[in-house]
Amino acid sequence: MTLTAMDLVAQAKQHIVEIDITTAKQALGASLILDVREPVEYAAGHLPGAFNIPRGVLEFKIDSHPDFQDKQAANIIVYCQTGGRSALATEALNKIGFSHAVSLAGGFKSWTENGNEVVAC
Repeated sequence: MTLTAMDLVAQAKQHIVEIDITTAKQALGASLILDVREPVEYAAGHLPGAFNIPRGVLEFKIDSHPDFQDKQAANIIVYCQTGGRSALATEALNKIGFSHAVSLAGGFKSWTENGNEVVAC
């Protein structure tokens, strides 16, 4: 059986925690915000305080980033454009020891549609 990208996302969502916009807003000061979109997407606009590590290199780059050194204690909100890449990224982070990583349901699109603050580079 061949799986599609959406099949992989659906499977990942069975193993992770997703949070809504309200919960994410409440956790902003106490959590690291990880944008797993591509740098051009990040530059066009991102959540306040977000760090950008694209999904394609996440497992290779996260351990060398100084803000993500404490895998057991780091509360991380992961987001992408609509929630697919962040679900896959959150599942990967959980597998490599980041036990407090959650995915933002609906991603950046949902965040902006709800009138929340964004930062552009």
